[in-house]
Amino acid sequence: MAIKNQESGTTLRNRLSRGIVLAIRLLMEQGAPDDDSLDKIAFVVLALNKIAESVDASATAWEKRDYWVKADAFRMEWEWVLGSSERLKDALLAKDWAQIASELIVVGQKLNKVQISPKNRIGEPWIGAYAALRKQAG
Repeated sequence: MAIKNQESGTTLRNRLSRGIVLAIRLLMEQGAPDDDSLDKIAFVVLALNKIAESVDASATAWEKRDYWVKADAFRMEWEWVLGSSERLKDALLAKDWAQIASELIVVGQKLNKVQISPKNRIGEPWIGAYAALRKQAG
């Protein structure tokens, strides 16, 4: 018996975008980087990868229904995700804090329309993300 994901692509992208924005806010409030910073940055990388996967799945579904223009426009809207994810991942593994900061600013600007209430229920989805990223990277 397989477990099916009931979360739509839009819901997933919205949830991950809010988590990314929260992680970036907390990173910018922090003074010096620590182990928690590594988890937050790794979470941003992993979340951007998940967003890219969901964008591709949504666009593929539209293409099957012959909505080519909509699929192309949607892919173009989110094309920055994979590039940012790769640059951030490389900077994180090299612990290049200047590059990390500049890339997080770019991601934050792309997600500037995402609103998070002060009493959010996002939690801390980044716990253990750095270990997961290192395991994934090999």
